[in-house]
Amino acid sequence: MQPDDAQPAGLRPTDVPAGSVGRPACLPRSFYNRDTIVVARELLGKHLVHVTPAGTLAGRIVETEAYLGPHDLAAHSSKGLTERTRIMFGPPGFAYVYLIYGMHHCMNVVTEPAGNGAAVLLRALEPVSPLAARANGPGLLCRALAIDRRLNGHDLLSDDFFIAAPEFVMDHRIVKRPRIGVEYAGLWAKRHLRFYIKGNPFVSRL
Repeated sequence: MQPDDAQPAGLRPTDVPAGSVGRPACLPRSFYNRDTIVVARELLGKHLVHVTPAGTLAGRIVETEAYLGPHDLAAHSSKGLTERTRIMFGPPGFAYVYLIYGMHHCMNVVTEPAGNGAAVLLRALEPVSPLAARANGPGLLCRALAIDRRLNGHDLLSDDFFIAAPEFVMDHRIVKRPRIGVEYAGLWAKRHLRFYIKGNPFVSRL
């Protein structure tokens, strides 16, 4: 595991959110540098934005899962520091994007100080901009927002791929449930570490 002040090569975090005329400011790095469960809950209602050559794609985050670090047997970081998990062990506020089943991408947000190996999986979005596909599931979310491994390690304080607070905050209630697809993790599979907005029709599974 890397020491707390270590940063993977190529990751150059900034302290001030990037901002451009005509778009909301991204969340600051301090938002991500907190307890993973807190971040997973507070990401609900925020907007994930990807500025592509074809236009801006955006969705409201309505479902997340928290992965707490190497002690969490459902987390990739439980296997230790590897080339695949290097981003997870890096500084907070970066995208951890990986491929499952050789065909579906999943996007996570790295949380907590460098070295902790914690992240939040984004599971579902409610469309904010017109999306060509559904985004109610990790793989569908990435497909709808044109997210693939080229964005692995991308700083979420950038101008082209970021998470922002909406101009108008909508009140919501949060439901807690066990995470999906982690039956191999023993007792960790039963922990209520999946969070979603109650009553939202874009959640992947109730």
